[in-house]
Amino acid sequence: MLCLLAYAAERDLPAERIFQSASVDWKTLYDDSIPITAEQIGHIWTECIRLSNDPLFGLHFGEALQLSALGVVGEVIKTSATVGSALELSFSLVSAITTTFDVSLTKSVSDFTVHFHPTDTQWKEHPAYHQTLDLLIVFLIHELDGLLIRKIKPLRVAYWRKPDDLNQYERVFRCAAISAETDVAITFDIAYWNEPIITANYKLQQVLLKDFMKPVENLSPLKNLKARVRDYMMRNAYLGIISLEDAAGNFNMSVRTLQRKLKEEGTTFDAMVDEIRRTMAIGYIQSGSYPIKEVSMMLGFNDLSNFSRSFKRWTGVAPSAYTTLSS
Repeated sequence: MLCLLAYAAERDLPAERIFQSASVDWKTLYDDSIPITAEQIGHIWTECIRLSNDPLFGLHFGEALQLSALGVVGEVIKTSATVGSALELSFSLVSAITTTFDVSLTKSVSDFTVHFHPTDTQWKEHPAYHQTLDLLIVFLIHELDGLLIRKIKPLRVAYWRKPDDLNQYERVFRCAAISAETDVAITFDIAYWNEPIITANYKLQQVLLKDFMKPVENLSPLKNLKARVRDYMMRNAYLGIISLEDAAGNFNMSVRTLQRKLKEEGTTFDAMVDEIRRTMAIGYIQSGSYPIKEVSMMLGFNDLSNFSRSFKRWTGVAPSAYTTLSS
């Protein structure tokens, strides 16, 4: 709930009104001895949807949780060698996130499928369950991202109904094969199952968590849209620079609306991408942990020469010279 409320603040929603709607005192969230009831959780979800006017709030929340998810992934990495073993371990941790769904796994020669089982037979009548399910599906996709440090694409998704906004679900699930089924499941190519976890990138994850993750305790809305978009982009930058379409979708806006609002605040999306690339490039090179070519690839440059020209424009010197100056 703290992460949910932090995301609500990022969307410029007033935390005080959300607390009031759920009859939750601020201190309750930090006191493990005081339980939050299912009814209160439902009120929090409902108020977030109402205030944001975003019926896909849970889907977008899951999309924005990537670095928070990596905190869990980091623990899984310590005791797992492959994606398959990491997933099997992580399924036992689902109850730490929610008790509204259980998770199971089936495998075949060509693929493996994760199944989501609601713990309440009346779950379809409760919006909070719908939002939590979206969150869990996206959380799983991002867990795989964190294990392999690249964007994973499912083969297909079986969903409990036909999504109202299919384009948004296809964008966030990264899957065009979304079908309405009785069960809820997400299927991946079996090639991922035995793939070794890239543990060398765990340090990179921790750097990003430490330097770029907004503290969950900071629930004050950021009135400036530029600041909110930048925060979202930085927290998701471990897999590359966020696209304009993804940023607009996460804030429940059209691309044109986001561009117009940023222009009103004296900036453009391209300018923000350039500033984020500059910040991250300098940070990576100053750390001395990554070859220049690897930094170039992480920041989405097509070739090293383009990155070098941009870096010289940012700092006045070539990346190799900056490396020398930093040391």
